[in-house]
Amino acid sequence: MSRDTILLVEDNPDEAELALFGFGEVGRQYNIQLARNGEEALDYLFGTGHYANRPEDLTPRLVILDLDMPRVNGFEVLRQIRLNPQYRHTPVVILTTSDEQSDILKGYQLGVNSYLRKPVDFDSFADLLQQVSAYWLCQHPPHRRHAH
Repeated sequence: MSRDTILLVEDNPDEAELALFGFGEVGRQYNIQLARNGEEALDYLFGTGHYANRPEDLTPRLVILDLDMPRVNGFEVLRQIRLNPQYRHTPVVILTTSDEQSDILKGYQLGVNSYLRKPVDFDSFADLLQQVSAYWLCQHPPHRRHAH
């Protein structure tokens, strides 16, 4: 059985390392791909740039997205994900330090599935990653693609 791929989009190296370590604590094994900014995330998702030869089996089934990133911010990544038929139903979770009401509202308007604030301590962070992954990947079978 192949492992589900999760695209983690995080520009802060310390938080990315913490998240990767947190995923290491998760019982079920996932294939975690790290994009260090929004531009790299879009290249990964759409198989362009450095990721032009990305294998099809590494298509993410879950995207965990930070908001405040250089070049292309998380909202723009989310907007482009939702505009593309391939990813229209892929779960996207915003995981950020921002709890601004305007950011939360904008995230949901653009089609995010969950908006979560990053916990401060590692155990809570690892717990949150486990819960989010289990919820979106274990309980929800892949969406069938419908012709419209």
